[in-house]
Amino acid sequence: MIRLPFNRFAFLAAASVLALTAGSPAVAGIPTPAPAAPAQNQAAPNQAAPRAESAAVEGGEVRYFVHGDLNAGKTPVLVLHGAFMSSDAMKPLTDRLTGRPLIVVDQRGHGRTGDLPGPITYENLADDAAAVLADAGVRKADVIGYSMGAGAALQLALRHPERVDHLVIASVSFNEAGNLPGFTAMMEGITPEIFAGTPMEAEFKRLSPNPDAFASVVDKIKVMDKGQDWPAEQIRALTSPTFIIIGDHDIVRPEHAVDLYRLRGGGDTARASQPFLTEAPPARLAILPGASHIDVFGDPALLAAMILPFLDDQTRPSPGGLFDNVPGTE
Repeated sequence: MIRLPFNRFAFLAAASVLALTAGSPAVAGIPTPAPAAPAQNQAAPNQAAPRAESAAVEGGEVRYFVHGDLNAGKTPVLVLHGAFMSSDAMKPLTDRLTGRPLIVVDQRGHGRTGDLPGPITYENLADDAAAVLADAGVRKADVIGYSMGAGAALQLALRHPERVDHLVIASVSFNEAGNLPGFTAMMEGITPEIFAGTPMEAEFKRLSPNPDAFASVVDKIKVMDKGQDWPAEQIRALTSPTFIIIGDHDIVRPEHAVDLYRLRGGGDTARASQPFLTEAPPARLAILPGASHIDVFGDPALLAAMILPFLDDQTRPSPGGLFDNVPGTE
C-alpha cells in the first residue's frame, strides 16, 4: 500500500487517492484503531454512557458529551477533534483518559452539531469551546486538541485564558509559515467532489443533522489557514503549561514546533542543566518518529501515556543504577 502525504486537516488523503490510481492510503478523517496495547498498558474504557448536552453559540447549538462526574474534584478535560472527525473518532484516546471527567465536543461543521451559519474559524471554534465549558458549569479545564482542534485549543487559551489549565496541542501551527511549503496552494485545490464516496463524507452524513451540508463544510474548512498569523508575544504570555506534539513527517515543520515550544517556556538552559527535572517544566515537546500527521493520532495508548503524566504535573522517575548519587542531586 502506498502511504501518501497527509495535510493537517486529514483530507488531502482523499484528494490523492482519487487523483492517483496506484494504491489506496489509509483514510485520515476516521482513524483506524491502533493495535491492542499490551494488557498492562491498556486502560479500561469509561464505563458509563456519556451524557449528551448542547451549548448555545452564535448561529445555533454545539453538541457535546460528558463522561464522568464534573463535580468529582478532578479538573475536567476538554477534548477537541480534528477536521472531518467527530467526538466519536476521539474514542480511542478518550477511553484511555481514565480517572477524570471528560467533555468531548462535536465542533461546528462536524458530528451531531452539523453546519452552522457563517464561516468556520479557529476563533469561533474557541468561542464555542468556551461556551461549552460555561454551559457545563466548568470554570477551568485541561484542554486537548488535535489538528484543527489543536488550533481551536490554542485560540481558546489566547481568547479565554481563564478557561484553560493544562494545554495539549497536537499537530498545530500558529502561522502559515509553520506548515510545509505549498500547503496553502494545496488547500486551494480542494473541492467537495474529491470526497465523494469516502468514509469522511459517509461519517458526516451519518452524524450530521444537515447531511446535505457537506460541500458547505468543505468550502469553509479549506480556507481556515489562509492568512493565519497569531502573535508570538501573545503565545509567549500564556500561563498554561503546554505540551506540543507533532510527527517528524507532519505537515507542521519540526522547526516551527520547536519555536512554539520555546515560546511556551521550553529550552531553558538553567532547567536543562539539571541532572533530573525536580518540578514540572512549563512546556513539553514530543516529536514522534516515523509519524505523519495522521500517524500522530495512530497510537492512542502512547498519546495517553504521555498526556496523563503531563496533566498531573509529573516528572520522569530517576533512572537510578548508573545514575545513583549524581553530583548536584543531593
